[in-house]
Amino acid sequence: MSASAPAPHPGARLLLVEDDRKLARLLADYLGSNGLSVHCVHDGAEGYARARSEPWDLVVLDVMLPGMDGLSILQRLREESNLPILMLTARGGESERIHGLEGGADDYLPKTVSARELLARVRALLRRAGSAPLAEAPKALEVGDLRLDVGARSVQQAGQRLALTPVEFDLLLALAQRRGRVCSREQLLEQARDRSFDGIDRSIDVHIASLRRKLGDDPKQPHYIRTVRTAGYLLVDPEAA
Repeated sequence: MSASAPAPHPGARLLLVEDDRKLARLLADYLGSNGLSVHCVHDGAEGYARARSEPWDLVVLDVMLPGMDGLSILQRLREESNLPILMLTARGGESERIHGLEGGADDYLPKTVSARELLARVRALLRRAGSAPLAEAPKALEVGDLRLDVGARSVQQAGQRLALTPVEFDLLLALAQRRGRVCSREQLLEQARDRSFDGIDRSIDVHIASLRRKLGDDPKQPHYIRTVRTAGYLLVDPEAA
Protein backbone atom coordinates (compact mmCIF):
# COMPACT_ATOMS: atom_id res chain seq x y z
CA MET A 1 0.00 0.00 0.00
CA SER A 2 1.37 3.41 -0.89
CA ALA A 3 1.92 6.02 1.80
CA SER A 4 -0.89 8.15 0.36
CA ALA A 5 -3.46 5.36 0.26
CA PRO A 6 -6.19 5.63 2.90
CA ALA A 7 -6.16 3.07 5.69
CA PRO A 8 -8.90 0.43 5.42
CA HIS A 9 -11.79 0.91 7.86
CA PRO A 10 -10.57 4.30 9.18
CA GLY A 11 -11.73 4.95 12.72
CA ALA A 12 -13.17 1.47 13.24
CA ARG A 13 -13.62 1.02 17.00
CA LEU A 14 -11.82 -1.98 18.43
CA LEU A 15 -12.02 -3.12 22.06
CA LEU A 16 -8.86 -4.95 23.17
CA VAL A 17 -9.34 -6.96 26.38
CA GLU A 18 -5.85 -8.05 27.44
CA ASP A 19 -4.39 -8.21 30.96
CA ASP A 20 -0.76 -8.00 29.77
CA ARG A 21 -0.50 -4.21 29.76
CA LYS A 22 2.76 -4.10 27.83
CA LEU A 23 1.43 -6.36 25.07
CA ALA A 24 -1.86 -4.44 25.00
CA ARG A 25 -0.02 -1.15 24.54
CA LEU A 26 2.20 -2.56 21.78
CA LEU A 27 -0.78 -3.96 19.89
CA ALA A 28 -2.86 -0.82 20.43
CA ASP A 29 -0.04 1.38 19.13
CA TYR A 30 0.45 -0.78 16.05
CA LEU A 31 -3.25 -1.12 15.24
CA GLY A 32 -3.78 2.57 15.98
CA SER A 33 -0.96 3.54 13.61
CA ASN A 34 -2.87 1.64 10.93
CA GLY A 35 -6.05 3.63 11.22
CA LEU A 36 -7.98 1.80 13.96
CA SER A 37 -9.36 3.35 17.13
CA VAL A 38 -8.25 0.96 19.87
CA HIS A 39 -9.48 1.02 23.47
CA CYS A 40 -7.73 -1.23 26.02
CA VAL A 41 -9.26 -2.96 29.04
CA HIS A 42 -7.23 -5.20 31.34
CA ASP A 43 -9.93 -6.96 33.38
CA GLY A 44 -12.47 -9.50 32.17
CA ALA A 45 -15.51 -8.16 34.01
CA GLU A 46 -14.79 -4.61 32.86
CA GLY A 47 -14.19 -5.86 29.32
CA TYR A 48 -17.55 -7.60 29.26
CA ALA A 49 -19.30 -4.50 30.58
CA ARG A 50 -17.61 -2.25 28.00
CA ALA A 51 -18.35 -4.69 25.17
CA ARG A 52 -22.06 -4.61 26.06
CA SER A 53 -22.45 -0.92 26.79
CA GLU A 54 -20.62 0.74 23.88
CA PRO A 55 -20.74 0.41 20.09
CA TRP A 56 -17.75 -1.57 18.78
CA ASP A 57 -16.82 -2.82 15.36
CA LEU A 58 -14.73 -5.70 16.74
CA VAL A 59 -13.50 -7.16 20.05
CA VAL A 60 -10.06 -8.74 20.48
CA LEU A 61 -10.33 -10.92 23.56
CA ASP A 62 -7.64 -12.66 25.62
CA VAL A 63 -8.58 -16.08 27.00
CA MET A 64 -6.86 -15.86 30.38
CA LEU A 65 -8.19 -12.77 32.17
CA PRO A 66 -8.70 -11.71 35.80
CA GLY A 67 -12.29 -11.21 36.93
CA MET A 68 -13.90 -13.19 34.10
CA ASP A 69 -12.13 -15.43 31.60
CA GLY A 70 -12.34 -14.79 27.88
CA LEU A 71 -14.36 -17.89 27.02
CA SER A 72 -17.04 -16.90 29.55
CA ILE A 73 -17.17 -13.42 28.05
CA LEU A 74 -17.41 -14.95 24.56
CA GLN A 75 -20.31 -17.17 25.62
CA ARG A 76 -22.25 -14.29 27.16
CA LEU A 77 -21.65 -11.94 24.25
CA ARG A 78 -22.74 -14.60 21.77
CA GLU A 79 -26.05 -14.88 23.60
CA GLU A 80 -26.63 -11.18 23.00
CA SER A 81 -24.77 -10.11 19.89
CA ASN A 82 -23.17 -11.06 16.57
CA LEU A 83 -20.32 -8.63 17.18
CA PRO A 84 -17.12 -9.93 15.51
CA ILE A 85 -14.79 -11.45 18.13
CA LEU A 86 -11.17 -12.49 17.70
CA MET A 87 -9.65 -14.55 20.51
CA LEU A 88 -6.00 -14.34 21.61
CA THR A 89 -4.41 -17.01 23.77
CA ALA A 90 -1.04 -17.98 25.17
CA ARG A 91 -2.17 -21.60 24.76
CA GLY A 92 -2.38 -22.13 21.04
CA GLY A 93 -3.12 -25.87 20.93
CA GLU A 94 -5.68 -27.23 18.49
CA SER A 95 -8.14 -28.28 21.23
CA GLU A 96 -8.11 -24.78 22.74
CA ARG A 97 -8.62 -23.25 19.32
CA ILE A 98 -11.50 -25.53 18.42
CA HIS A 99 -13.11 -24.87 21.81
CA GLY A 100 -13.01 -21.14 21.12
CA LEU A 101 -14.38 -21.49 17.60
CA GLU A 102 -17.16 -23.76 18.82
CA GLY A 103 -18.00 -21.09 21.38
CA GLY A 104 -18.65 -18.61 18.58
CA ALA A 105 -15.30 -16.87 18.05
CA ASP A 106 -14.84 -15.59 14.50
CA ASP A 107 -11.09 -16.17 14.64
CA TYR A 108 -8.58 -17.52 17.13
CA LEU A 109 -4.88 -16.67 17.25
CA PRO A 110 -1.93 -17.43 19.54
CA LYS A 111 -0.24 -14.49 21.24
CA THR A 112 2.90 -15.36 19.33
CA VAL A 113 1.21 -14.10 16.16
CA SER A 114 2.93 -11.14 14.54
CA ALA A 115 1.27 -7.74 14.81
CA ARG A 116 1.15 -7.66 11.02
CA GLU A 117 -0.87 -10.88 10.80
CA LEU A 118 -3.15 -9.74 13.61
CA LEU A 119 -3.84 -6.56 11.64
CA ALA A 120 -4.61 -8.63 8.54
CA ARG A 121 -7.05 -10.82 10.47
CA VAL A 122 -8.70 -7.78 12.07
CA ARG A 123 -9.10 -6.13 8.67
CA ALA A 124 -10.57 -9.34 7.24
CA LEU A 125 -13.18 -9.52 10.02
CA LEU A 126 -14.06 -5.84 9.63
CA ARG A 127 -14.29 -6.21 5.87
CA ARG A 128 -16.59 -9.20 6.22
CA ALA A 129 -18.81 -7.69 8.92
CA GLY A 130 -19.22 -4.35 7.18
CA SER A 131 -19.00 -5.24 3.53
CA ALA A 132 -21.74 -4.35 1.12
CA PRO A 133 -23.16 -7.13 -1.02
CA LEU A 134 -21.39 -7.84 -4.30
CA ALA A 135 -22.83 -5.94 -7.22
CA GLU A 136 -23.93 -9.11 -8.96
CA ALA A 137 -25.37 -10.69 -5.82
CA PRO A 138 -29.14 -10.59 -5.25
CA LYS A 139 -30.46 -8.66 -2.28
CA ALA A 140 -31.98 -11.84 -0.87
CA LEU A 141 -31.55 -15.56 -1.41
CA GLU A 142 -34.19 -18.16 -0.62
CA VAL A 143 -33.43 -21.85 -0.26
CA GLY A 144 -36.36 -23.85 1.06
CA ASP A 145 -37.48 -22.21 4.31
CA LEU A 146 -34.25 -20.21 4.58
CA ARG A 147 -34.16 -16.57 3.55
CA LEU A 148 -30.83 -14.74 3.50
CA ASP A 149 -30.95 -10.94 3.40
CA VAL A 150 -27.55 -10.14 1.91
CA GLY A 151 -27.59 -6.42 2.61
CA ALA A 152 -28.71 -6.77 6.23
CA ARG A 153 -26.57 -9.90 6.68
CA SER A 154 -29.45 -11.67 8.39
CA VAL A 155 -31.05 -15.09 8.02
CA GLN A 156 -34.58 -16.26 8.70
CA GLN A 157 -35.64 -19.88 8.99
CA ALA A 158 -39.38 -20.37 8.51
CA GLY A 159 -39.83 -16.71 9.40
CA GLN A 160 -37.72 -16.87 12.56
CA ARG A 161 -34.45 -14.95 12.64
CA LEU A 162 -31.31 -16.96 13.36
CA ALA A 163 -28.49 -15.55 15.50
CA LEU A 164 -25.47 -16.30 13.31
CA THR A 165 -21.92 -15.06 13.73
CA PRO A 166 -20.37 -13.16 10.78
CA VAL A 167 -18.39 -16.27 9.80
CA GLU A 168 -21.46 -18.50 9.95
CA PHE A 169 -23.41 -16.06 7.79
CA ASP A 170 -20.61 -16.00 5.21
CA LEU A 171 -20.45 -19.78 5.10
CA LEU A 172 -24.21 -20.11 4.67
CA LEU A 173 -24.18 -17.40 1.99
CA ALA A 174 -21.39 -19.16 0.11
CA LEU A 175 -23.31 -22.43 0.23
CA ALA A 176 -26.58 -20.75 -0.75
CA GLN A 177 -25.00 -19.06 -3.74
CA ARG A 178 -23.89 -22.51 -4.93
CA ARG A 179 -26.86 -24.49 -3.65
CA GLY A 180 -26.91 -28.05 -4.89
CA ARG A 181 -23.19 -27.86 -5.74
CA VAL A 182 -20.25 -28.88 -3.60
CA CYS A 183 -18.14 -26.16 -1.98
CA SER A 184 -14.66 -27.34 -1.02
CA ARG A 185 -13.15 -26.34 2.30
CA GLU A 186 -10.62 -24.29 0.35
CA GLN A 187 -13.40 -22.29 -1.33
CA LEU A 188 -15.19 -21.76 1.96
CA LEU A 189 -12.01 -20.61 3.70
CA GLU A 190 -11.25 -18.14 0.93
CA GLN A 191 -14.70 -16.59 1.17
CA ALA A 192 -15.26 -16.82 4.90
CA ARG A 193 -11.83 -16.00 6.29
CA ASP A 194 -10.02 -14.09 3.57
CA ARG A 195 -6.90 -16.20 3.79
CA SER A 196 -5.42 -19.25 2.11
CA PHE A 197 -6.18 -22.81 3.15
CA ASP A 198 -3.24 -24.16 5.12
CA GLY A 199 -3.99 -27.86 4.75
CA ILE A 200 -4.62 -28.57 8.43
CA ASP A 201 -7.13 -25.89 9.35
CA ARG A 202 -10.24 -27.49 10.91
CA SER A 203 -12.02 -24.23 11.67
CA ILE A 204 -14.39 -24.54 8.69
CA ASP A 205 -15.60 -27.89 10.05
CA VAL A 206 -16.11 -26.34 13.49
CA HIS A 207 -18.11 -23.41 12.08
CA ILE A 208 -20.18 -25.74 9.89
CA ALA A 209 -20.98 -27.87 12.97
CA SER A 210 -22.12 -24.75 14.83
CA LEU A 211 -24.18 -23.61 11.84
CA ARG A 212 -25.85 -27.02 11.67
CA ARG A 213 -26.78 -26.81 15.35
CA LYS A 214 -28.42 -23.43 14.83
CA LEU A 215 -30.31 -24.75 11.81
CA GLY A 216 -31.41 -27.82 13.80
CA ASP A 217 -29.80 -29.97 11.12
CA ASP A 218 -28.82 -33.60 11.67
CA PRO A 219 -25.54 -34.32 9.84
CA LYS A 220 -26.50 -37.99 9.55
CA GLN A 221 -29.78 -37.12 7.83
CA PRO A 222 -29.22 -33.54 6.67
CA HIS A 223 -32.09 -31.35 5.61
CA TYR A 224 -29.81 -28.39 4.87
CA ILE A 225 -26.05 -29.00 4.81
CA ARG A 226 -24.69 -32.24 3.42
CA THR A 227 -21.11 -33.43 3.86
CA VAL A 228 -19.54 -34.79 0.68
CA ARG A 229 -16.67 -36.98 1.80
CA THR A 230 -13.20 -35.72 0.76
CA ALA A 231 -14.85 -32.95 -1.27
CA GLY A 232 -16.55 -30.47 1.07
CA TYR A 233 -20.12 -29.38 1.79
CA LEU A 234 -23.24 -28.51 -0.16
CA LEU A 235 -26.49 -26.81 0.71
CA VAL A 236 -29.32 -29.11 -0.29
CA ASP A 237 -31.49 -27.64 -3.04
CA PRO A 238 -35.12 -28.57 -2.17
CA GLU A 239 -36.20 -27.90 -5.75
CA ALA A 240 -33.85 -30.62 -6.97
CA ALA A 241 -34.80 -33.14 -4.28
